[in-house]
Amino acid sequence: MTTSKITHCGKMEFRWGERTYIMGIVNVSPDSFSGDGVADIEAAVVQANRLVEEGADILDIGGESTRPGFSPITVEEEIKRVVPVIERLAHKISIPISIDSYKYQVANQALNAGASILNDQWGLKKETALAELSAKRNVPIILMSNQRDKGGFDAGVGRDTAYYKDVIAEVIASFGESVAIALKAGVPRENIIIDPGIGFGKTWQQDIEIIRRLKELKVLEMPVLIGTSRKSLIKMVLNLPANQRIEGTAATVAISIVNGADIVRVHDVKQMVQVCKMTDAIVRGV
Repeated sequence: MTTSKITHCGKMEFRWGERTYIMGIVNVSPDSFSGDGVADIEAAVVQANRLVEEGADILDIGGESTRPGFSPITVEEEIKRVVPVIERLAHKISIPISIDSYKYQVANQALNAGASILNDQWGLKKETALAELSAKRNVPIILMSNQRDKGGFDAGVGRDTAYYKDVIAEVIASFGESVAIALKAGVPRENIIIDPGIGFGKTWQQDIEIIRRLKELKVLEMPVLIGTSRKSLIKMVLNLPANQRIEGTAATVAISIVNGADIVRVHDVKQMVQVCKMTDAIVRGV
C-alpha cells in the first residue's frame, strides 16, 4: 500500500507502511479556523504536552492562520509566536516537532530552536529556499499541493474551480513541480512527504474526491500526509461547528488510511489514536 522506505528524523524512524503516524496540531494563533488556537506561549506549551501524552507521534506548530481569507502576519510576529514554544518543548519531549510555515526565516529560526521537520503549505512555490534549508539541515520536508494561487475555490471567498477538471491530476502535476525543486536543491527523496492539501483551493466535493482517490498518489512513491481534521468538507456534509466535527474527522481519517495515508494531521489526538489503531489493525494487520 505504501512505499517501503524509512525516513530518519532525529532519533526517530518513520517506517512507512507499518502503521499510521499521528501529527498533533498546535496553533499559536488566536484566529485559527478550528477554534483551538492559542496566543499565549504557556497555553501552547500545555496544549502541546497534552497532545504528546495522548499519543501524538509529531507536533506541528504554526503561528499564522491559514483559514480562508486569512491576513498574513509579519515574519517577526510569526517567529515571536512559535520559536519560544519550540524552545520550551524541544528538549523535554521525545517526538519530532514540525514547523508549519512557508517563510524561510521562520523555518530557519524554528530549526535552530529544535524543530526537525519543515511543513510548507505552498510546496516550495513561495520560497524555494526552503528546499535548500531542508537539504542543508538534512530534515524531512512536507510539500502541500495548494491551489489557492491559481484562483481555485476558497471557502468563504467562493472562487470558481472550472479551470481544472480532474483534481487528482492537478494535485499530481503540482507535486511534480514541488518535488523537482526539492530534488534539485539536494533533498533526498526519502526526506520528502506529500500532502494533497485538503481545503486549499478545492471545493468540498473535490476534497472528498481526493480522499476517495488517495491511492492514486502512490504513483509518486512518497509517504502521504492527509489533513482533514475539522475542515469545511465535514461542515458541508454534517452541518456542524468546528468543535463538533470529531466523528466526521474520524470517518475521513479511517478512509484515508484505507486509501494509503501514512500520516494524519489532527486536532483531537486522543480520539484519533483509537481510530488509527483500529483501522491499522484491519488494513495493515498490526
